Amino acid sequence: MLHQHSTMTSTLILSVLVLLSATCHVLSSNRQTYIVHMAKSEMPAKFTEHHDWYHSSLQSVSDSAKILYSYNTIVHGFSTRLTEEEAEALADQYGVLSVNPEVRYELHTTRTPEFLHLDKTDGMETQSGTGTDVVVGVLDTGVWPERKSYDDSGFGPVPANWKGTCQTGKDFNSSSCNRKLIGAQFFSKGYEASMGPIDETKESRSPRDNDGHGTHTSSTAAGSPVSDANLLGYASGTARGMAAKARVAAYKVCWAGGCFSSDILAGMEAAVSDGCHVLSLSLGGGSADYYRDSVAIGAFSAMEKGVLVSCSAGNAGPSPSTLSNVSPWITTVGAGTLDRDFPAYVVLGNGKNYSGVSLYSGKPLPNSPLPLIYAGNATNSSSGSLCMPNTLIPEKVAGKIVLCDRGINARVQKGYVVNGAGGAGMVLANTAANGEELVADAHLIPATGVGEKAGNAIKSYLTSDPNPTATIQFGGTQVNIRPSPVVAAFSSRGPNTITPEILKPDLIAPGVNILAAWTGAVGPTGLSVDQRRVEFNIISGTSMSCPHVSGLAALIKSIHPDWSPAAVRSALMTTAYSSYSTGDGIFDTATGEAATPFDIGAGHVDPPNAVDPGLVYDLTSEDYLDFLCALNYTSYQIAAVAKRSNYTCDSTKSYAVSNLNYPSFSVAFATANGDATGSATTTVKHVRTVTNVGAAGVYKATASAKVDGGAVSIAVEPSELSFSKSGEKKSYTVSFTAPSLPSGSTGFGQLVWSDGKHIVASPIALTWT
Repeated sequence: MLHQHSTMTSTLILSVLVLLSATCHVLSSNRQTYIVHMAKSEMPAKFTEHHDWYHSSLQSVSDSAKILYSYNTIVHGFSTRLTEEEAEALADQYGVLSVNPEVRYELHTTRTPEFLHLDKTDGMETQSGTGTDVVVGVLDTGVWPERKSYDDSGFGPVPANWKGTCQTGKDFNSSSCNRKLIGAQFFSKGYEASMGPIDETKESRSPRDNDGHGTHTSSTAAGSPVSDANLLGYASGTARGMAAKARVAAYKVCWAGGCFSSDILAGMEAAVSDGCHVLSLSLGGGSADYYRDSVAIGAFSAMEKGVLVSCSAGNAGPSPSTLSNVSPWITTVGAGTLDRDFPAYVVLGNGKNYSGVSLYSGKPLPNSPLPLIYAGNATNSSSGSLCMPNTLIPEKVAGKIVLCDRGINARVQKGYVVNGAGGAGMVLANTAANGEELVADAHLIPATGVGEKAGNAIKSYLTSDPNPTATIQFGGTQVNIRPSPVVAAFSSRGPNTITPEILKPDLIAPGVNILAAWTGAVGPTGLSVDQRRVEFNIISGTSMSCPHVSGLAALIKSIHPDWSPAAVRSALMTTAYSSYSTGDGIFDTATGEAATPFDIGAGHVDPPNAVDPGLVYDLTSEDYLDFLCALNYTSYQIAAVAKRSNYTCDSTKSYAVSNLNYPSFSVAFATANGDATGSATTTVKHVRTVTNVGAAGVYKATASAKVDGGAVSIAVEPSELSFSKSGEKKSYTVSFTAPSLPSGSTGFGQLVWSDGKHIVASPIALTWT
């Protein structure tokens, strides 16, 4: 009996142990590692060591969690394993800046190729057999050929049909080119005619890049893979261009004093003659009629030769109608963000903290908070709050963190001004002009940039506290930021002021905080006082988004060498996405709301789908001539654009801008009786033709649009298209019927063709004028 009892007790104990083991396993499996960022200067006085404070903070939310690593140099804080509930509780603790889930890192790429899912296109160039035959011509500030992004390992001989040259100079010889960088030339006659001889003590009269911009854009488009790429420890990974197997040709058309149209045209001409397949131009000069626009004129000729021209939309956003490069034979690219960030936190003496961004990597600020002062209160200048050179009073800023307003002079220069006056650090606050948009900079002093709301809150603290203090904590590199992408506030917006019936920009691509190769001539800030030299730099602008699309166009061209520039652009546009996986529209930083086609065009580029779009909207030079006729261009004006001497439009033919076979719809309605609202409706028709580039199939159309103050009816006829073979063309008509609305009214929507596999989407923008 006793033995039986003993056996039952053992069984019970064993059962309890098994249950406890299972429970512990469940609890353990619910934990994950978190990185906890702490405000080092906020350590309570009762602690003498930060590690003890970290341990106490952790123990307040979990009895069992252990510190894995304690960080004290780049990051202040620790790592630990927590449940989601514990992590949320820890985030509410005093002195905790953020609690971020650990991300699994693989040393294989910088963020852009991964973010664009380029891994899903790997091997396609190799399968096509033409990946290394495609040449991307970059018209910019030149190239720094020694960078690893131009390594030609694995490349075969230069294509036999290549006609380009490697132009020499005193610091650029023929050996500067190789089987990757197969051409390099410079064009300066127009510049020197206007500005005088190039000062060779400041910039090279050769293809060498003394600025950095051209090296950055060309390596973004088609740079070779480079492992261990980073900027001062930020954004570490393997950097590669969008079309890493393509060749690069650099055409230096931009100099210290600007880019002159005569030089640009000469460069475009050389690039087309040399045999480039894609031209990338991250430059612009506002909008002008096509016959007065040198880039548009050069691009028309390039298009006729089968060369796609990709251009930046401009950095004049978020104001409307600020686009550059809007001709319909140019691919116009706006900018969005990646899912990567570089946080730096402003920790105030009142315990509050505000998140900003920074790429600073030098000596950190002291552990204890420093006095904080607003630049506007430390100056005798009316513009002193901007931290312009020689505007700060050293006696007032010495040893302090200075809050400077963004605007006028370069963001990084403001830090240099603060440093020159004896300041210890800088908080750069956005004003209403920039809102909540944050752009990371490799500051020369401990500094961070914050949004307008944070800036205003910090200013309020400055005025309310008699002894304001602050410090700045740097958070390193964070990925998987959500939502992403979002539209950059600086990205120029539509409507298209030259031809409102052509929707621009065409699409957006990554253009914020982009890592790519850099010149050896200047530091990452570009300031003459910056003596740092880096292999890679992180900068922002539609200048960065443009080469992404240029490289992706080269990738598509390598897979589909017989496609026209219009077909390649169509593939990029109709497969772009305009909403997140949640169904919410892509967010616009400037408005805090969903972006419209005037902000993003067709949406954000999506390379894996672009290589297999199903249908494309193709265009020929004759189609563009009909477009010019629809604009009522004279023979002289058409000749200026298209080099057609004595070309006359057919008086018996009915031309319409709405019939240009563009992959998007911009529909203009006239407002009845000026700006009155009437009950009568108006119907506008657009005709399109799609070409099947896939297998046989049946496509069905769906279309809808929303507009405040009225209902819009969209009819597609026919609403079903059947294709029996690749290359087959089918036309359809879209009828947009809407009531008269007040002038300035807008509406937006989308037309989609689908065969069940492919989604061929076109954005719709409706305007009342």
